[in-house]
Amino acid sequence: MNDARPENGETPEKDVPLRYDTRLLGRILGETVRAQEGEAVFDLVERIRRTAVQFHRNADEEARRELQAIMSGLPTDTAIKIIRAFGYFSHLANLAEDQHHIRRTRAHAMESAPPRRGTVAHALARARDAGVSRERLEAFFATALCVPVLTAHPTEVRRQSIIDREMEIARLLDERDRVHFTPEELAINRKALRRNVLTLWQTSLVRHTRLRVLDEVANGLAYYDHTFLAALPELYASWRTSSAGRCRRSSAWAAGSAATATAIPSSPPR
Repeated sequence: MNDARPENGETPEKDVPLRYDTRLLGRILGETVRAQEGEAVFDLVERIRRTAVQFHRNADEEARRELQAIMSGLPTDTAIKIIRAFGYFSHLANLAEDQHHIRRTRAHAMESAPPRRGTVAHALARARDAGVSRERLEAFFATALCVPVLTAHPTEVRRQSIIDREMEIARLLDERDRVHFTPEELAINRKALRRNVLTLWQTSLVRHTRLRVLDEVANGLAYYDHTFLAALPELYASWRTSSAGRCRRSSAWAAGSAATATAIPSSPPR
């Protein structure tokens, strides 16, 4: 199947690229399951998937009973493979959704559309429209405390090896959006996706050995490179640009924001 997405003029549906990416990753995962676990496991995964879709769409009681019969009769080792297949598909679908959010944000920016809800620019525009003065904004920001938080919820604790593969898959999806590939380059991209999905499949979702304290520290610090240390300077820059244009913020406060952004180190202490 050709990996090229439909041209913009062929469909008005903004979610077509999301469905495409989800199906592409699902197809690659299916091929990986078939190659690694055999035809019988692949067929079982497909049977469960089709039956689950039927039940979800039609609230089909017969489909529900069939699903219950299939799942209750699985040997433990087969059940684990099925759970892993659907678990990894959920991870891949989340990556496709994240990329679609990036895609829509970029499309919005390229159209020079009004600021979207949830952005700094949108908040400042609302403040301006509500008649909030520059002095009042400066007084607020002089005492405001904004604290980024890393969740401590256990479902967010993932192995670094899993995160690395997911980030590479996300990078490859992003590349497909931004680069006009030659046929050879498209084949290379797809091969890299297949390789990373294969590595993901061969990586256990859970650890089989107990972590040391330093392991947990290293795992926590790994988040900083790809979250705070990358996002905070961009946030300061966006704030500076938007505020200067919409609220005529004072030069001293603008300089302070820029200095804060510059002062953030490029990597966490090791």
